[in-house]
Amino acid sequence: MGPILLGLACAAGLMMIIDGLRRRPAGSTPSRPARRVWTSADRTRAVAAVVGGFAAAVLTRWPVAALLTAVAVWTLPRVLGPDREHHRSLARIEAVATWAELLRDTLSSAAGLEQAITVTAPVTPAPIRAQVQRLADAVRTGVRLPEALRVLADELADPTADLVVRALQQAAGYHGGQLTESLTSLAATAREQAQIRMRVATTRATTRTAARVITGTCVVMVAGLILLNRGFLAPYSTLTGQLVLLAVGGVFVGGFWWLARASRIPQPPRILSAPRTSS
Repeated sequence: MGPILLGLACAAGLMMIIDGLRRRPAGSTPSRPARRVWTSADRTRAVAAVVGGFAAAVLTRWPVAALLTAVAVWTLPRVLGPDREHHRSLARIEAVATWAELLRDTLSSAAGLEQAITVTAPVTPAPIRAQVQRLADAVRTGVRLPEALRVLADELADPTADLVVRALQQAAGYHGGQLTESLTSLAATAREQAQIRMRVATTRATTRTAARVITGTCVVMVAGLILLNRGFLAPYSTLTGQLVLLAVGGVFVGGFWWLARASRIPQPPRILSAPRTSS
């Protein structure tokens, strides 16, 4: 029972360390909203990780196996599964382009900028509707438009949205007369960026497929050895063997992390990042 409890304790400790490293230091102002929220899917994965670690510990009596199994069950679905963040980013870019076109069409009917924002908020595409609705509410309550737009940029935290927000800020501050033309150009640019990102994602899909194949091969090989040839793995039952297994597991973790990073599309730098405040 000792190895089982030790393995589960190591898995729980590692998860707490990762969670602590993801937190921001006190007194710093985040440049974007919190990216991770503890959802039902996260709870399911956490339960599956604990169960998987417990099963590995019972089956092998190796604390390191319990630790590595729990970490694998927790991380691999996100690393090898669909790139949901990429799909959300594409949807957000398309929504920004559509909103820019809505603003352009509303402004062309001789409406003011604040009125155009208020009118288009309810019909803004779903990926950014909540943020634009908060912008409209802030405008109605008397918040200065440049400040409200800066909050919108921080909430969206998207380089394409920054371009649109910057154009709106300039129009609000200097009463630019060519805002409709700028919005038309920015909408076209946003759609072009979305198409480029889709093409890049298509080329990087082969990397994610390779990662899935490598992972599946490793899992099948390890499971086959545990079930069919336990004698081959007997040296890992010693303390030295557990340390070697931990080192090998660390190499695999580093390799999977590199594969996940290589298959992820980096975001271009923002032009309207939130300023940090010193404590």
